[in-house]
Amino acid sequence: MPEYPDITIYIERLNEFITGQTVERIRLLSPFFLRTVEPPITQVEGLKVKGLQRIGKRIIFRLANELYLVLHLMVAGRLHWNEKGAAVNRKIGLAAVDFPHGTLTITEAGTKKRASLHVVRGEEYLAEFDRGGLNVLVATLGEFSERLRGENHTLKRALTDPRLFDGIGNAYSDEILHHARLSPVKLSQKLSDAEIARLYDSCRSQLQEWTERLRRETGSGFPKKVTAFRADMAVHGKYGQSCPVCGTAVQRIRYADNETNYCPRCQTDGKLLSDRSLARLLKGDWPKTIEELENRPK
Repeated sequence: MPEYPDITIYIERLNEFITGQTVERIRLLSPFFLRTVEPPITQVEGLKVKGLQRIGKRIIFRLANELYLVLHLMVAGRLHWNEKGAAVNRKIGLAAVDFPHGTLTITEAGTKKRASLHVVRGEEYLAEFDRGGLNVLVATLGEFSERLRGENHTLKRALTDPRLFDGIGNAYSDEILHHARLSPVKLSQKLSDAEIARLYDSCRSQLQEWTERLRRETGSGFPKKVTAFRADMAVHGKYGQSCPVCGTAVQRIRYADNETNYCPRCQTDGKLLSDRSLARLLKGDWPKTIEELENRPK
């Protein structure tokens, strides 16, 4: 799932490419992609793009006449910039938005069509998509600590809960916890003040570092390799490979649709975490599907 660094780069490039341009046509290829009927999506055509913004992991297209397109890419959704009028692969294509100088296409790999598009009018309806998560890049240490200790969850769950923290998902939570040298299953209310400060610093440094890496990688073009598995990540997606800090083989724990990667020497005092014990620990605390996690009530 594209997370804060990926979404930020998408928005930066889209602001450069389409702000001030007119939406000439929207071509919908998947009947399940558009989740609203009022206002009709045809009202978007002919309107200028005033800018883009982020709400959690959602990309917001601000249009004239107080209309907004709310795009959630979920796990496998991706954006592509093409020549104007470009055809879309019907096997993975969801939609195409034609502008005077190019076409933005939206695709989703796999059979589970989770990505969604909403059309809303007015800021009061746009606000309904804000899950209330804290943006760690603007929050103080005190605000971070209060939010983290407000509920007692495993750190993996707490960091990826959109009601608690903003824009952090499966991949970057692994990187953050490794950088902070904290176990993914440690409970949030069991952390010392020093551990919370370390986690706070790691959240900020990892999100900033990866955003800058992706910014350099993209340059003046459009992101082409948006993926949760990057060669220079420390632990995420690196099961069985050597931890870059200590050389210990990276381990993984699985529960429902989720996988967590960690270094036992750096994070769990040399202890291996079993899937079975994790399942017992997370039972009732961890949603069974990504949709359930993303759509939990505020």
